[in-house]
Formats: sequence, structure tokens, C-alpha cells
Amino acid sequence: MKQQTSVSKQPRLVLENIFAFPPNRDTLGATAYFIVENESNILVDCPAWDEINLAFLRENGGVRLLFLTHRGAIAKAREIQEATGCDILIQEQEAYLLPGLQLTVFEREFAVSDRIKALWTPGHSPGSSCLYDTGSGGVLFTGRHLLPNREGAPVPQRTPKTFHWPRQINSVQSIIDRFSPSTLQYICPAANTGFLRGKGSIDRAFEQLTNLDLTVCLQNQEHRAVETASIQAKPASAG
Repeated sequence: MKQQTSVSKQPRLVLENIFAFPPNRDTLGATAYFIVENESNILVDCPAWDEINLAFLRENGGVRLLFLTHRGAIAKAREIQEATGCDILIQEQEAYLLPGLQLTVFEREFAVSDRIKALWTPGHSPGSSCLYDTGSGGVLFTGRHLLPNREGAPVPQRTPKTFHWPRQINSVQSIIDRFSPSTLQYICPAANTGFLRGKGSIDRAFEQLTNLDLTVCLQNQEHRAVETASIQAKPASAG
């Protein structure tokens, strides 16, 4: 485990009972989250594994479950399980990347608790998944499936490492079909969080998702960020 340094930062509260960790170099600067849910605390992806973060988790009741949104978020999953005794939840197509660990795998959906559910949203990677929490008007932890663009709006992003772009667009549509303004208020993304300008989450999440032109997005055939060319907002309706 890395030793604590003078520049290490504490996780910060971004929504009620939800903390965001500082970016983790082991996951290309991704942001992990911690959901405090009575005795069922959930870690979403792997934070930098150092003394500060371990102490924070212990002070807040420990970790029951580590949910991995995609294969790029695995990082120190083994060390985290050894230190906390948590179970690991991952979509079945990426479970082979964690041999010898105590895993719970799922195909399409998995009910973690009465208020939290895992959803398979393939595209960014074969097992890319989101975690949905009904608290705070609905919070979706999207991993790298949906990221903020420079304006802070949620968009899918195509990169040279994208597994299957059409499937990723279909997964975005499945989220739009599943939720509503009353059930999806926030998105907590795993990257590009600097574009949120300190807000910590994307608000009006469902409304902003419905502004995406997924047809234009699907036609993007170049490996570049969708935010620069592939997503166009639909005209706002009158009133």
C-alpha cells in the first residue's frame, strides 16, 4: 500500500451519502465513489489504494461491496478485497480478469439492495456497467460509459479502446428508455470530472441525456471524443 503523503486529499461529499475520491493514477485518472448505505457501504471502482483512503473507509463503516464499472477500473481490487473483506460485483464478461477472488457476477441486472441496482451497459467494454441508486432523486454511476463534455453535459465518448460503438449508443438509449426526469437526477462519471467545475456530479441528468442526437452520434466513424463532433443537442422545446 502506498504511504500517506502531504499532498493526499480526503474524499469529498458530492451528494447525500456519496463521496468522491481524488483521481486515481492506476485507472488513468478515474474517479471512484463511496456510497454510505447503513451497513451496506458500496465502493464504486477502485480509488488510489493508500493509507488515507483505507482509513476513510474504515472510519465510515468499512466496505461491503466493490462494484466495478468496467475492466479499466480493476486496479488494486485484489488488495482492496484483502484489506476490507468486501465482495466484488462485476459483469460476467469481465470476471475472468479477477482470478482467485471472491466475486459475484451478473448478466443483465443485479439488485444490490432495495435501492441500488447494477445494470449492464456494454459498449465501452464488453462488461461495461452502471450502478443505479434511487437516493437523491436517482443517481447513476456510469464509469466511462457516459462522461461530461466541456460544457459538463453527459455524452458517450469513443476512443481507440472502445469495444463496440453501436452497442454503446444502444446502451445510452436503454438508459433513456428506462428512466425519467423523476427517477434520474444525477450522473456520477468516472472521468472528465474537471469539466464539472467543482459540482461533483452532473445534474438534470435525464433531461440532458434526452438532448443527445444519438443518430448523429452513431454516424461518428472516427476515433475522437464525441464532445467535439458527434453529439448535437436537439432544439429545446418551446415553453
